[in-house]
Amino acid sequence: MAQVFTWLLRIAGTLVALIVLAIVMMYYLGTRSLPDYDDVLDVPYLNAPVEIVRDNANVPHIFGSNDEDVFYALGYAHAQDRLWQMTLMRRTAQGRLSEVFGRETLDIDNIMRRLDIYPLAVASLEAQDERTMRILRAYATGVNARLDQVNDEALGRGAPEMFLFNAPVAPWRPADSMAIIKLMGVRLARHLDTEVMRARMIKALPNPERIIDILPDAPGTGTAALPEYAHLLGPPAHFAGRSDIHTHPLSPFAPAEMAGASNVWAAAPSRSASGGTLLANDPHLGFSAPGIWYLARLELQSGGVIGGTIPGMPIVLTGRSDRLGWGLTSAGMDDQDLYLEELHPENKDEYRTPSGFKKLTSRKSIINIKDEPPVTITMHWTDNGPVLPGRLYNLGDVMQPGHAISLSWTLLSPNDTSMMAALRLMEAQSVEEGFALMEDYIAPAQNLMLVDAENIGMKMIGAMPRRDARHETQGRLPSYGWKEENRWQGTFPYASNPEFIAPAGGILGNTNNKVVERPFPNHVSFDWGDTQRVKRWQRLMQAREVHTRDSFIEAQLDAVSTSARTLLALIGTELWFTGEAAEEGTPLRRRQRALSLLAEWSGEMNEHMPEPLIYSAWVRSLQLRMVQDELGPLAVELTHVEPLFIERAFRDVEGASVWCDVIQSQPIETCADMARLALDDALIWIGENWGQSLETLRWGDAHQATHDHPVLGDVPLLRYFVNIRQSTNGGDNTLQRGLTRGYGDNPFANVHGAGYRGVYDFADPDSSVFVTSTGQSGHFLSRHYDDMAQLWRRGEYIPMSLDEDLARAGAVGVTTLRPAP
Repeated sequence: MAQVFTWLLRIAGTLVALIVLAIVMMYYLGTRSLPDYDDVLDVPYLNAPVEIVRDNANVPHIFGSNDEDVFYALGYAHAQDRLWQMTLMRRTAQGRLSEVFGRETLDIDNIMRRLDIYPLAVASLEAQDERTMRILRAYATGVNARLDQVNDEALGRGAPEMFLFNAPVAPWRPADSMAIIKLMGVRLARHLDTEVMRARMIKALPNPERIIDILPDAPGTGTAALPEYAHLLGPPAHFAGRSDIHTHPLSPFAPAEMAGASNVWAAAPSRSASGGTLLANDPHLGFSAPGIWYLARLELQSGGVIGGTIPGMPIVLTGRSDRLGWGLTSAGMDDQDLYLEELHPENKDEYRTPSGFKKLTSRKSIINIKDEPPVTITMHWTDNGPVLPGRLYNLGDVMQPGHAISLSWTLLSPNDTSMMAALRLMEAQSVEEGFALMEDYIAPAQNLMLVDAENIGMKMIGAMPRRDARHETQGRLPSYGWKEENRWQGTFPYASNPEFIAPAGGILGNTNNKVVERPFPNHVSFDWGDTQRVKRWQRLMQAREVHTRDSFIEAQLDAVSTSARTLLALIGTELWFTGEAAEEGTPLRRRQRALSLLAEWSGEMNEHMPEPLIYSAWVRSLQLRMVQDELGPLAVELTHVEPLFIERAFRDVEGASVWCDVIQSQPIETCADMARLALDDALIWIGENWGQSLETLRWGDAHQATHDHPVLGDVPLLRYFVNIRQSTNGGDNTLQRGLTRGYGDNPFANVHGAGYRGVYDFADPDSSVFVTSTGQSGHFLSRHYDDMAQLWRRGEYIPMSLDEDLARAGAVGVTTLRPAP
């Protein structure tokens, strides 16, 4: 027995030693790819030495004697910190994810190939001017210099993920950067999904005219410039299931509610306490680890530029120079149209056009799949655009027999000069010059806010489709592609895009809200991204006669929900004081406790409070109760509450209270009945998931920001190292936006928000600040992987200074790139 015990002990000891050795080996291999920021490297194709000074937040400040060398160094820095992220985005744009991840990403590759994103990016190179091509080539060469260094010095393949997902990394090409700007456009698109959802709901509703309730038009005439301060003094004011392609962590196809959003606002000197212009911007995208944003400073011949970049592109997308600041929000422009294409009944390779049947343009493409035989697909195009598969946004539900569906989209241009325009903007010296330079910008459509030392302005940039006034659906639903009146008639001139410069009130802003009221076809869009945040923004901007950098920061971090304040007053009208006695432990007593908490609540979606969770669960349950009998299985796809819908129903706008009656029941239910039943549903759900004590609930426990690694985030044990989770304020309709997931075990997880925040003060530009939601590095063993995460969560920022001495004073390293002999 003693001998057996001795052998068991030896075996156990050996296993432990092997496990420890394996962990040590993995750690060693992983750390090999950690960048050395104090380095001197001889690299090819560089004209003169370049310095990359990393400040104490690991933001690279790049100094060179010419612009091409500076962009070369930016490519090198991006590849140092985000190589895996860059190669993953490139594969997504190319439709080549399945080579690494197998069949689970085949649908994504299939659709990306059919959209032709990468070939269109290659074709667009011909449309760029020579300076843009020099920059793209220099940037690509800088990326490849890092790849060469990784190979020559055996630096752990450049990233830990490269060991786990072994695939060759091709050299970076200028077309790759062009493809990534198009990929971002795919992530920001919302109108394709909206068209399909509208069509599916109309088919499901007993009364299709009630679509105006559940998918309401944005009210009002549009908000951008606020009027003069003195004028606003006053009191406060039967379907297939949802396709899982949209929930895959690598999918760029986001549902409409998850498409890009953002906030941006500016103050003229007349509304600034410092006497200089102010600008605040926080673009909203889906969270990930690392985040999409990468901070950088470039010292160009025209002057210093600092702000947020996206690895893979040589552009400061949001930031400032000494003379100009710029910020972006998703414009909401309707730049997509779906078409039902009639196929020839005897020859499916032909489709109907205004002049008769015509042969589809076709091309085959081979998708290689890891550990499986390749798949060959045949891609088709009509005059209107690529033919799409039914898997995308449930297009199959709106197809008609004998038809296909094609897509017109400004992004699908083979002459896309958006990169060229964005590069020029970094050298602009004034608001007027900046807007003039963006005429060549095509897609994705954005609201561009510019401020110089004396002026502020906002203009919608991007090509706006020109539709015929006789268009059958006005672009709101799929239309017949063979009818001439439904086809695009080119695009509007750039001058017709909405523009606001030097408003009398001195304040400009956008929260993805409606900005103009125009008749079709000059309307810009029927569907905008926000109807709620803008109300709170108006209140905050007009609550002060003058603003400061700090007041703009307060607005970015404001977590008060205007929709909560409005809806609670409506849905709780007949519930606040029932006058009924209730014993402890009964549903009625629990309902009374919840109502008592909500009655004293300010509407602030604070992470430490219980009321946001009670409110969110209540209105979510309420909307589901109101729509499930009319929409059936489609009801669960309304993953987020539409405040305008609930408000219309409870105010009985145009008979909308009919939604509160359950069609299948004999009694006629009122909206008060629905509110009471929904509150009970919500309290039961809260008790089952978060505990019975309402007073001890915390919104932040449910509303955790989920910065998850897109490929390692679900791996047991490893997920604790690669995922970043944070308790957060905010909600779907707050300025500090924390859009909830809307489905699953925790529908209130925070999955989409401001991955970048910046506030710029042109009275003292070096007092400007910015921050990202994770950190600069994409390497999860780096201390810079998540070193900004807690700053971001607490609403803190880091300096955005162009002072070279400050950057060098706290530098974590200086990398010198020298021309190779």
